Amino acid sequence: MKLAVLKSDGSEAGRSVELNDAIFAITPNDHAIYLDVKQYLANQRQGTHKSKERAEIAGSTKKIKKQKGTGTARAGSIKSPIFRGGGRVFGPQPRDYGFKVNRKVKSLAKVSSLTYKAKEQAIVVVEDFALEAPKTKEFVKVLKSLSLEGKKVLALLPEKNDNLYLASRNLKKCKVAEATHLNTYDVLNADSLVVFESSLAKIENLFA
Repeated sequence: MKLAVLKSDGSEAGRSVELNDAIFAITPNDHAIYLDVKQYLANQRQGTHKSKERAEIAGSTKKIKKQKGTGTARAGSIKSPIFRGGGRVFGPQPRDYGFKVNRKVKSLAKVSSLTYKAKEQAIVVVEDFALEAPKTKEFVKVLKSLSLEGKKVLALLPEKNDNLYLASRNLKKCKVAEATHLNTYDVLNADSLVVFESSLAKIENLFA
């Protein structure tokens, strides 16, 4: 699959790049995508939820009424779950929601997500550029030139770039990441991928 390389002002650079079929044209594996996205979302959970059980409730341990002769059920503690203010039965406890996904499955999921974006023609290859200062309005200007304003955008950089990161940080629908740190969720969650030309080599080295 060939894509024209664009400049940051939206004009064509006069050359094209060939996307590797082993990465952008495989048979997608939906189950691998499901596992990878499920793990990613699970890892976002803090797992700090907690409720008190009857042993942790502050209250009297005195027997609240006599055992027999009341005409109602026997009760031995005000901290029982059947009373208001009592402990909770089988309440949530702090836990780690993470689980293991094999490295090859994660790799397959990432490549599958890139294939889906290629099929949707949602990949834009841009000539490498840099911002002189971390100005959000300059980055928005680039998005406008690429006809991506208002869309969810994931920009894949060949290496860390503080100016681009800071310029995009305040944009709700835009995320900037290094190509070697891409994840399945971010790729699928974006409407369009803006891939820097040098990033393609990084992606090929990572997956091909």
